[in-house]
Amino acid sequence: MRIVAVLLAVVATVLPAAAADPSPEQLFLAFGLFGTWASDCSASASPANPHVKISQPSPGLILEEDHLGADYAVNRYSVLSAERLSDTRLSVEVLFHPGTEDEERQKLIIVMRDGTRRTVFTQVEGGPVRVKDGIALARGIKTPLLHKCE
Repeated sequence: MRIVAVLLAVVATVLPAAAADPSPEQLFLAFGLFGTWASDCSASASPANPHVKISQPSPGLILEEDHLGADYAVNRYSVLSAERLSDTRLSVEVLFHPGTEDEERQKLIIVMRDGTRRTVFTQVEGGPVRVKDGIALARGIKTPLLHKCE
């Protein structure tokens, strides 16, 4: 009987905590991430001015498409999970190029401030860090600061 009481107490403690965790959709809504983002919304997409579109085509499915211009393939991401790190930081687990042979799992950290967003961290699962402290390590340049387009 004591074992049953202990198990019920554990379940009562654990389940509300798990249920309280916001879903990726709730976090993306709270951070205002759905929509299109660019450094300059009126200029064409380019590597220096990516147009990033975040959508939810169906419940539970969040997609990001990064357009770098007509000469480049669209980078596609499917969101697997998200966690609020602070009022301005969101950690996101994604599949890069989902459903292709190039598919890879990545962790991103996005900072949201004053209506802007910047990717400050990217790491391939089991692989190298590609962005650290907002610097794309391969090129040594800052990731673009994006504004929400209307």
